[in-house]
Amino acid sequence: MASEADVAFTDVLNENPLSLSSEQITNYNELGFVSPLEGFTTEDAAMNREYFDSLLAQIPDESSYAINCYQARLAGLWDICTNGRILDHVQDLIGENIVCWASHFFCKLPGDPKKVPWHQDASFWHLSPTRTVTVWLAIDDADETNSAMRFIPRTHRNGSLDTQSVSSDTVLALETKGISDDVASFSNNLRAGQFSMHADMLVHGSFPNNSTRRRCGLTIRYCPAEVKITNPAWAAGVESIICRGSDKSNKWRHFERPADDVLVLNKVPVNVGGN
Repeated sequence: MASEADVAFTDVLNENPLSLSSEQITNYNELGFVSPLEGFTTEDAAMNREYFDSLLAQIPDESSYAINCYQARLAGLWDICTNGRILDHVQDLIGENIVCWASHFFCKLPGDPKKVPWHQDASFWHLSPTRTVTVWLAIDDADETNSAMRFIPRTHRNGSLDTQSVSSDTVLALETKGISDDVASFSNNLRAGQFSMHADMLVHGSFPNNSTRRRCGLTIRYCPAEVKITNPAWAAGVESIICRGSDKSNKWRHFERPADDVLVLNKVPVNVGGN
């Protein structure tokens, strides 16, 4: 994380939320996350799954984690990221000027041995202040059996924690230092179509998927338009969408809805962390 970044968590103060209850906002402030939230109907969740399956079918020789930061290049993904129900929840936490700057399908296939080590998302980013909210949208049902994401509550208030290299078979190369897998954590169990939201400084991760069931989730990263990118080289890889409101300072590029869903794996994604 860039040394000049403001990493202090700021409590959400919202007396007139669109979708969240006062209790849910309190939980976000105190715990660092809110879950579960209702996003898509059963029928629409099935369509999301079919859509992801169609994308995965386009990359038979690639990793199941390869669809990273294509929110401005795929029409169906652009539509999910700009979905009004999701944005109403996000607006309750970050305000009306909403930028989607990254997304990633995290697909753990049955028997996937890779773990996502404990980490803070913002450790991989060059943003200040750290105000990104991550939506984790369940494409498949996720529970303890097939390696649902796990949160360590209240760690979002601890500032930027030390990291170390990871030598085992993991999705990420860095992990938060000094946290064992036995730590008390919350399993983010979700039905397909539900979603959660968590703060960018919250420590989280997931274990290997030792089951016979796939576990796919779509992460969508949203921040208020006043957040700044502190590294110009990193900024060159960010393809953002002004989902709601405006960016009066013109710090973020806005990409209009693309024309199709042809997946061309020719871009180098920004380093966005894992789930």
